Parts: sequence; C-alpha cells; structure tokens
Amino acid sequence: MEFFERHEGGERAILVHLDIRDDRQDEDLEEFRLLAGSAGVTEVGLIVGNRQRPDPRFFVGTGKVDEIKSLVAATEAEVVLFDHALSPAQERNLERELQCRVLDRTGLILDIFAQRARTFEGKLQVELAQLSHLASRLVRGWTHLERQKGGIGLRGPGETQLETDRRLLRARIVHLTERLDKVRQVRAQGRAGRQKAAVPTVSLVGYTNAGKSTLFNRLTNADVYAADQLFATLDPTLRRIDLPGYGPTVLADTVGFIRHLPHNLVNAFRATLEETVEADLLLHVVDGASTERDRHILAVNEVLGEVGADAPVLLIYNKVDRLEGREARIDRDEDGVPQAVWLSARDNRGVDLLIEAIAERLGPHRFDSWLTLPPALARLRARLYDAGAVVAEDTGHEGLVRLHVRLPQTELEQILRREELTLSDLQLPE
Repeated sequence: MEFFERHEGGERAILVHLDIRDDRQDEDLEEFRLLAGSAGVTEVGLIVGNRQRPDPRFFVGTGKVDEIKSLVAATEAEVVLFDHALSPAQERNLERELQCRVLDRTGLILDIFAQRARTFEGKLQVELAQLSHLASRLVRGWTHLERQKGGIGLRGPGETQLETDRRLLRARIVHLTERLDKVRQVRAQGRAGRQKAAVPTVSLVGYTNAGKSTLFNRLTNADVYAADQLFATLDPTLRRIDLPGYGPTVLADTVGFIRHLPHNLVNAFRATLEETVEADLLLHVVDGASTERDRHILAVNEVLGEVGADAPVLLIYNKVDRLEGREARIDRDEDGVPQAVWLSARDNRGVDLLIEAIAERLGPHRFDSWLTLPPALARLRARLYDAGAVVAEDTGHEGLVRLHVRLPQTELEQILRREELTLSDLQLPE
C-alpha cells in the first residue's frame, strides 16, 4: 500500500528563509535552494528577512505573512517552503492564511527521502519517518489531505488510507518498527558472520553531496547512483574489496548527513546507520572545495555522536580538482599515522593513497602472516579453523603444518592464551 499518491514534481514553490538573530542554528540559503531543487520543485519566489526570534503564531511576522500571501497570488504558487522547523500550529495557521500548502525543512527533507527510496528497507524507513512526522500534524491533515493528489511533502512509500485516525497511525508505526527490528537482526547476523571471518568493515560517512558514492564506485568498481545533488544516495550498499597487502574488507556506502537532520529520520534509519556504529573504520568524506566544509564536518560529527558511532575516523578531503594548486596527499600525525587524505574521486587522483591509508589504519590491529605449527599443537590448528582465520595451509616435513592466518591481532592473542602460548613460542618463517 502507498500512503500518498505519487506526484510528477515541477510544483511552483515560494521559498522563505529568515535569519533568526537569537538562533545559533542558522541555515544556509544556498543549501536550502539545493534542497528545494532536489525535491523537484520550481522556485517562483524567494522571501528573506531577519527576526530577533520566531513569531509563535506564524513563525514570521504578520507583515511577512501578507508579503508571502501577495506573492502566492501573483505567482500562483502551489506550496510555500520554510527553511526552518515549524510547529504543527504554525503550519496550520500559515496554511489557513495563505490558502496553500506549507512545508517546513523537516517535511522537505522527508519528501526528498521519499523520492530516493528504492529498496524495501529504505521504503520502510522513509514511511516510518513520514508517519512519525505526520502524527503530530494529524489535525492539519484533515483539512486538505483528502483533496490533494500527491505533491511535495505528500508522497512517498506509505499507506493509502488518507482518512486514517490516530489509532491506526500508531498501529502502523508499531508495525513498521517491528519490521525494521527484524531488518536490524538480519544486519546483526551479517556483521557477526563478517566478524567471525575476521573481515573488517569500513564505512563511508559524510555530508550530503560530498562525493561518497563516486568514491565508493572508484574503490569497488560498483555502479552506485551518483549525482551532483543532495541525497543522491539513500539506500545503503555493501561491497567486498581486497586491499593490497591487507586482504578482504567490506566497504559500506551510507546516506548523507545534513545540518539539523530531522530526529525522525535519524531514528527511522537507525538500522542502516548501525553499519556506521559497528564499523572498524569510518571514512569521513568532506567536500574539500566547499567554503562550508568546517560546518559540514561539525554537522556530521553531531549525527555520529547521536547514533553512538565511536570508531576511528580517517578524514577524506574530496574534490581537490576544484582547488587550485592542491595535490593529492596523505596528512600524518607525529607518529606517522594517516589522519587525512586529499583526493579527487571524480578524476581518480589520490585514490591509491586512500587505499594505502586504509590498509595502514586497519593494519596495526590485524595479523596476516604464516605460522608453522608442530604436530603437538593440533588443538591450536583446530581453534584457528573454528575462528575462520585460516586462509591457506601447507604441510611441511616432519609433520609440521604451515598456516596462513588472517584475523584481528587481539583475537589471535586470546586464542594463544587459551593454549598458554605467545607468538614468540611459534616458528615464524622469514
């Protein structure tokens, strides 16, 4: 079932952007316009202004309401988009005054996600986020949902019952939550299998449109959709890659983050973001050519903190092809450990340096070498096989067994301790 009828886009929209002086969470006008464009609307007007604090009734002042109302009539706009979070009461009051649909920043982002969802899991997550957002705006819903035929903020994976009441809405939310819990369990089983096989996970994170999917395609030779638009990627993608001198690794591409990402979305996409939480290494991809890159880094770090991701981070400054005089390189700390990589995923410049840096960051915590075991250590051989750590085996002379072992260093040390051994007790051939 679908909650909203699909709309072909191209709606005429008026954008409203205010600078609130006592609000530290000011928004970026250019980013707002990119969001509107990503939603597929046609901008027919822009209202900007300044306020000390939001008006409790309309968010904007009554003078601005009249200005917006006149512009709606002059341009025949179908929707007014606010670059701010509006309360349900503010949305209702504005719609009553403007006589057209009003959508805030959260609703706009939800609509973009509704358009991008392709997989079953992605659609479930978007629907849960939409319904959670709609639940607080159900009163507004009675006034116009029945006569609308989709459109921005009114589309996406979900139910067709536009006449639903709060009880049915709550039941649907519970049902979706249970289904996503099952998705989470399946993902957990997959991660457990990879951990048993000692295959680390490297997860790409970053601000939306930083170039994560382009970089993912370079590293994996995949064909993940990549475009110069916000939230081009919504559904997570996992690929297995082989790092030279290291071995197999799972690379995960995830949804892009944005400033003030709606909590409904963070909660709904928790199953997906667990790939980030459980990763062995995070590749934080940054648009190195953006003037807002420092603020974007802070925004991503806030979301990572919210979902509980505390894995080591390697910064990736992408798009050096747009920076004059900037060459691909690895930035290292005083101990020589890679901290950041400058590259261009589009031009494939510096991607080899990134592969080198990933292997170095993962390498110190991983054992990948040959062990020579005498016949008396047959139980140790069995333990290594049980751990899924044996890559290859050769039989030597005098009953010696040579094992190519690959697993986390700490796990190998635990196995050896059970046998009351250390690495120095084993014959390590040159």
